Amino acid sequence: MTVSTDSPPCTELPSIAPLMIGPLRIDPPVLQAPMAGFTNYAYRHLVRQFGGAGLQATEMISARSFVWKERQQAEHPDRLWGVRDEPRPLAVQIWDNDPEVLARTGQRLVHEYGVSVVDINFGCPVPRVSAKAHSGSYLLKDPDHIGEIVSRVVQACHPTPVTAKIRLGCSRDRLTAALVAEAVEQAGGAALTVHGRTAQDFFRGQADWEQIARLKSVLRRIPLIGNGDLDSAESVVRAFRRYPVDGVMIARAALGRPWLFRQIQAALRKEPVPADPSADEQRAILLQHFEHILQRFGEQKGTVLMRKFACCYAQGRPGARHFRSLAARVQTPREFRDVVANHFPGDPTTSGTSPDPFAGSREPSDSNRIACPVD
Repeated sequence: MTVSTDSPPCTELPSIAPLMIGPLRIDPPVLQAPMAGFTNYAYRHLVRQFGGAGLQATEMISARSFVWKERQQAEHPDRLWGVRDEPRPLAVQIWDNDPEVLARTGQRLVHEYGVSVVDINFGCPVPRVSAKAHSGSYLLKDPDHIGEIVSRVVQACHPTPVTAKIRLGCSRDRLTAALVAEAVEQAGGAALTVHGRTAQDFFRGQADWEQIARLKSVLRRIPLIGNGDLDSAESVVRAFRRYPVDGVMIARAALGRPWLFRQIQAALRKEPVPADPSADEQRAILLQHFEHILQRFGEQKGTVLMRKFACCYAQGRPGARHFRSLAARVQTPREFRDVVANHFPGDPTTSGTSPDPFAGSREPSDSNRIACPVD
């Protein structure tokens, strides 16, 4: 359990109301986080099969790249795979630092793709976004500019709601979340999601839910959504018990557990929480995920892309390290399926010391390393 326990516990779970993002009703008030490189259509499809996510989101989209592709009459990015046709509600997250570029992108997403929510990323700490592009969490040092961005995007996307996702600040000695929250609300933002770490923290340490909770008194009209270290139905229930949030966002913990949202929904309804799928069922889910990826990206690219997902599914299970070492080196669909069939953790016919089918054949290159999800 990673949610802070500093606040006194409540004896009963309060009635959890649907979350209203502008006119959009989100029930349950549980959001699937946008994560670059992970929350593509294949993943969203699996989450939707299990149910329990009130609002799903795509990977974050570079607004500058989107506009460039538009001008070049190029195909829109893979990160918009499936967006036109999949069920709603659906959010698309965009990032940049130019209000006009973001507004143009948001307007196209609303009018051409019919998205339900346009979310603006002010929280990404990855250097290529923050330090190099002066976007994402870099903008937390300038609440006025954030307000200008939100205002312009709101005007361009009306009546579709525009939301923002932030962190607590650039560093622990520079917490600007309260000023940013005021700027987002005054500019017409429809909701604010707060990750309980600073950009400097990246994903180290624990999310500070006390700091998230303090923002509830800052926001007068729009809902507050908490994010960070929610890794189980129990941790979500505890967050709603202890903190005055209107909704929660689930990120990394659900990447290899698309059934987590279903478990959370049951807990919030005070119903029995479904057990995790068996090892055999999880293996089948992973292979179903793989087939969706292959259909979109082809055998070579699809296999490489799927390595990181396979590692997410194995996380926390006995023998996961051995499985990851094998999955990180697969090159073909046949190799991938063989590794999943024979080495997926939890299979009673295998163990963490199973022989390496790639022994002596090749070493993993930099391109084979597993990417870390970013929110």
